Amino acid sequence: MKFTPDDLLLYAVTDRSWLGDHDLVDQVEETILAGTTIVQLREKELSNKDFLAEAVKVQSVCQKHNIPFIINDNLEVAIVCGADGIHVGQSDLAANQVRERLGKDKIIGVSAQTVEQAILAEQMGADYLGVGAVFSTSTKLDASDVSFDTLKQICKAVSIPVVAIGGINAHNLLQLSGSGVNGVAVVSAIFAQNDISKATRELRQLAEKMVKA
Repeated sequence: MKFTPDDLLLYAVTDRSWLGDHDLVDQVEETILAGTTIVQLREKELSNKDFLAEAVKVQSVCQKHNIPFIINDNLEVAIVCGADGIHVGQSDLAANQVRERLGKDKIIGVSAQTVEQAILAEQMGADYLGVGAVFSTSTKLDASDVSFDTLKQICKAVSIPVVAIGGINAHNLLQLSGSGVNGVAVVSAIFAQNDISKATRELRQLAEKMVKA
């Protein structure tokens, strides 16, 4: 799949914490139809077998709507299901090592909290950076806060696109205006909402406004 910075505009990261009686695949399709531009399947608790089964179903929906499908952390699942890419953290394999396993045509995202980490990730072959947490977040308790100034410095220091992540919602998204990011990655701002379509549409409009500012 051809990957462009525009794909990062509204980046939905799944979380089954708020599923209740709903189906994750249905939720993913709902947010895609309402304006999400890329989807990451994040499963920290599932076995590889269950993760893969879920990945195949979510991937099918993403392919139907021509949306990039990213796996969080799990390289084996990403390889087996043929995902469009993977997102890895600082404690995971370096981007160049991931590239050797995943292939040259796949998308590799790397988390970064500092300018040094960002530059190194780009040098190692990352296609985009996920920078955060830009606001306090309950979904990733080990994420370090990244100031607006640091976010801006990272965007200036690298030539690859940057997506901001961490505690972003409709109330604070526009505070990222002028940072240089290409988009925002959100979890609860989509998947914890009663009306996923409405939440997605609002976030999409705000993200477009923020990027243009």
